[in-house]
Parts: sequence; structure tokens; C-alpha cells
Amino acid sequence: MENALGLAGYQSTMIIIVFVVLGFGIAALFAALFLPARWRLPYSMEFLFVGLLVVMVWYGDKRSTEIYTAYQDRLEEEGVLEVGYDPEEGEFDQVVRVLAFQWGFAFVNEEDEISRNAVVVQPGETVLFSLFANDVIHGFNIPAAGITAEFEPGVERNVWIRAPQEPGKYLIQCLNYCGVGHAQMKAWLVVQGDEGDGDEDHEEGEA
Repeated sequence: MENALGLAGYQSTMIIIVFVVLGFGIAALFAALFLPARWRLPYSMEFLFVGLLVVMVWYGDKRSTEIYTAYQDRLEEEGVLEVGYDPEEGEFDQVVRVLAFQWGFAFVNEEDEISRNAVVVQPGETVLFSLFANDVIHGFNIPAAGITAEFEPGVERNVWIRAPQEPGKYLIQCLNYCGVGHAQMKAWLVVQGDEGDGDEDHEEGEA
């Protein structure tokens, strides 16, 4: 199945910085506990450490928002975001349970088959997603379908879409900051058929 995860660009940079800061923090703690006073860092370094963590969280959220916004704008320019289904017309073609966790999605179809990185649909299908979280508040966003939902642990949230008519891969992502691995919390909506860039009608709704 298609792999939505990977390290590239600012994501790899942020992960490297996290490990560097973590190593620095462990070294400082070791020095404070076991080394003579002259080797200990001044207390002002604690404020610098906390400030650096705040900047990292802000930057990660900012870059994630910029990527989502650029992707959404491109879809709107191409006329992808269109209304295309009335839930009163009939049953859904697929019902998919989605378990969100730090930091990924697990998709369970009606045959109880589990996919870690992708959910597979047919062009134009109506799909109901039953969303669950098992740790913290997560977001569920499919820009190509114009759908964004927030859900918290212990609460089921149902949303639906009409799959794009154009075969291809469409981004699924979490939009609620949920920890250091938030930027990697992505998957694919795979519309089966020849590879394409994605096109045409879909919509969201509460079930």
C-alpha cells in the first residue's frame, strides 16, 4: 500500500533539532546531578531551553498550516472542491472506522481489514468515516474533499465524503497539534484506477 510517511524538508530538520535539544537537556541534567558546580549550567539556561521548545512548537504548527493552506488553495483553483452528494439519497458505499493515535491513522474497512497508511475507495463513492481517538484530540482533514473534523478521546465522530472522480492519491492529515510527531501524521485517500492528480465532486456532512 502507498506509504504516506517520510522524512523530507523541514520535517527532517525539526526531528534533528528535537534530538539535539533532547541530548542537550540530558547532558545538562547529568552535569547538574553528578559534576562539580563549576561545570553546571546557569539557571538562565533553563529559560533558554523552555523558550527554544516554545519556538519549535510554533514553527512546526506554522509550517503545517502553510502546507495545508497551499494544498487547499491549489485544489480550489483547479475547481476540485464541489458539492456532490445528498445523504438522504441512500446508504453509503463504504463505512470506514478510523482510529487516530500519536502519530498516525489506522483504517478498518467493513471486512475488518486494517491499513496503516491509506484507505482505498472507488471514484465517486460515498464514504462514511467513523472517527475515534485513543489518546489526545486529533483532527481529520481531507483537503480534496473539503472536510475537516476535530474529535476527542471517548467520542465517536461521523463524517462523510464523496470520493473524487479522478483516480489518484489524496492527502489525509491531522490538523490539531498533537505532539512532536504531528507533522508526520498523514495518510492517503487512494482512488483506485490510473494515476491522476485528483478532480471533482466530494463533500462532507454529519451522519
